[in-house]
Amino acid sequence: MTRNVLIVDDSPAMRKVIRRVLMLSNFETQECFEANDGLEALDILRIEPIDIVLTDINMPRMNGEELLEKMSQDDTLSLMPVMVISTDRSEERMRRMDALGAKGYVTKPFAPETLGAALNEIFVEV
Repeated sequence: MTRNVLIVDDSPAMRKVIRRVLMLSNFETQECFEANDGLEALDILRIEPIDIVLTDINMPRMNGEELLEKMSQDDTLSLMPVMVISTDRSEERMRRMDALGAKGYVTKPFAPETLGAALNEIFVEV
């Protein structure tokens, strides 16, 4: 089954890497949307049929943690799976993101198989 993915990261290079890794990991995407930060992500989420959000944490204007907080306050968006992709490996941050509803957490750098396996695990649960 193909999925619509939203990649949220302030680095255009990292968004490109994630797109490429999605292809290499055999995760079937229908359409891949991109946002520079949480504010842009919320705008896209309100108009596009997104199946999963892949978000960084450290971004300007609205970071990934704030994005998850906003999504958790919206009846429709709170049901959408979110995977965090970040360089932040702290247990405290991982616990906070989990408490906000993140379905997965992958640390950068990552192998294509790692991201693909984590995504497939999320959709087995859904």
